Amino acid sequence: MASAPMDMTIIQGDCIETMAGLPAKSVDLIFADPPYNLQLGGDLLRPEGSTVDAVDDAWDKFDSLGAYDQFTRAWLTEARRILKDDGGLWVIGSYHNIFRVGAALQDAGFWILNDIVWRKTNPMPNFKGTRFTNAHETLIWCAKSEKARYKFNYHAMKALNDDLQMRSDWSIPLCTGAEREKVNGRKAHPTQKPEELLYRVLLACSEPGDMVLDPFLGSGTTGAVAKRLGRRFIGIEREEAYIAVAERRIAASRQVEMDALEISRGRRAEARVPFGALLETGLITPGTPLMDLKRRWRAQVRADGSIALGKEAGSIHKIGARAQNAPSCNGWTFWHTETAGKLQPIDMLRERYRTEHLSA
Repeated sequence: MASAPMDMTIIQGDCIETMAGLPAKSVDLIFADPPYNLQLGGDLLRPEGSTVDAVDDAWDKFDSLGAYDQFTRAWLTEARRILKDDGGLWVIGSYHNIFRVGAALQDAGFWILNDIVWRKTNPMPNFKGTRFTNAHETLIWCAKSEKARYKFNYHAMKALNDDLQMRSDWSIPLCTGAEREKVNGRKAHPTQKPEELLYRVLLACSEPGDMVLDPFLGSGTTGAVAKRLGRRFIGIEREEAYIAVAERRIAASRQVEMDALEISRGRRAEARVPFGALLETGLITPGTPLMDLKRRWRAQVRADGSIALGKEAGSIHKIGARAQNAPSCNGWTFWHTETAGKLQPIDMLRERYRTEHLSA
């Protein structure tokens, strides 16, 4: 059974003025795809003479680099105000603007966590043959401050990458085919981002129910992916034509079932269980013998949650380390109990405790 639709809001207006009207610390994640300030001089032509549908709209034009910097500082100031202390900010750009944005981010007090290289697997060629093919864009991921406890779903990213640690270079194709939004046969927006890119960003740094903000909504990629992943969403866009595209696109996006939104979290995200809790609930009793998998050492559980091995007593971790003359030990996986001749790690009892006593 599908869950109730999430809160999805699109606001037409200037991003700075609109963000100024939002409550402080009300947003969990901001993804920003600001104007790149390409300042193209004249049409860009292909070798056979046809015109490239490039970015030549008024919203991408600024009178000077100083004017662009002033605009950047203004929207970053409001973004910082409305971002929660544990929230994250992502900004994407090209070589035309990303270095200026990066400096403005640091000046505003944001703490840069990573720069991600989006390597386009199908980039537009350099038709004039005067430069390298521009085959990538850069995303900057920031926390609100150096000491912020920001969100990062590390294990989800690892699972998404075939159980390998996710790297900071992402190979993702440009929008083509059915994903590319069109109006009367032409691109609805010149810089539409692929949903695969936003899926990765939102999965990495937000949770179901979190509020995601895109201050430069464009064709609505962020909103469409936010809806799929069960996030709440606010999109800001000043161009009426783009809003019409985004509204249609987000309305057509389907939220997945809530139980499918559960992600891999790893051991560190699980609730901590002291060994003594197993004694208090009767999952293990004082006097129970514990042994390693090869039966080299045999310890005994004591009533206070410590274990004794010979004349020494201490925690399951300390005694496990002492037995092996090792600097440390994970006692949950080292020590085992025996039932009907079979050994099982005490970690299985911990999992049983979580299921029986900590599950909502």
